[in-house]
Amino acid sequence: MSGERPIIEVEALSKAYGLLPALRDVSFCVGRGECVRLLGANGSGKSTLLRALAGLSKPSSGRIRVGGWEMPKEAAQLRAQIGLVAHQPLLYENLSARENLHFFGVLYAINRAERERRSAELLRSVDLHKRAESLVRTFSRGMKQRLSLARAMLHQPDLLLLDEPYSGLDQKAGELLDELLLAARSQGQTIIMSTHQLERGAQFAERALILSRGRISFDGPGSASEISAAFRRAGDAPGL
Repeated sequence: MSGERPIIEVEALSKAYGLLPALRDVSFCVGRGECVRLLGANGSGKSTLLRALAGLSKPSSGRIRVGGWEMPKEAAQLRAQIGLVAHQPLLYENLSARENLHFFGVLYAINRAERERRSAELLRSVDLHKRAESLVRTFSRGMKQRLSLARAMLHQPDLLLLDEPYSGLDQKAGELLDELLLAARSQGQTIIMSTHQLERGAQFAERALILSRGRISFDGPGSASEISAAFRRAGDAPGL
């Protein structure tokens, strides 16, 4: 990591839902342009951590800074710099694919010509250009997931937060997502992608961060065998 300030700084982060701890004393930094796989078994805290980074969940204790902004207190100032793909697609079912992208383009203050150009480009990139005028309610889970990714990338954010983005995708759609994320990395975007599938994202993410029962049990560039060993030491199944 260079002398430049990290885009993400997490210090002693804990989050509990009632008496149930989801994150326990989590600390790490992510440099600008870095790609990180956030690995862990189901229930390990991956989604909770991504929601906190996006400013959608208030920590019980600890500190999060993203792009120099305190989260979630200053999330509004950072919104245009984050693209989020969550478990819920965050799409309008009664709008078409193109209308969804145009709507979010307006929210991000993208001018009309650029909105149309980016929408057309992204719909083709996620192989939905032939269904651009179809209502989202007619889409399969995988199609909605691909459109959610296009929505998240529409405003060319500095930081992409992806929560199980391969969920519901067939092999072809998974390969399209690989291509998009490789392109995003080549453009200098920072990516944090959660997954319980060890092989996903290995070709573009140089770093793996493993959560186990709400704690970081591994943080480094490890090989598949090293990461599998870390899961075994933590007593978690990787979810394959």
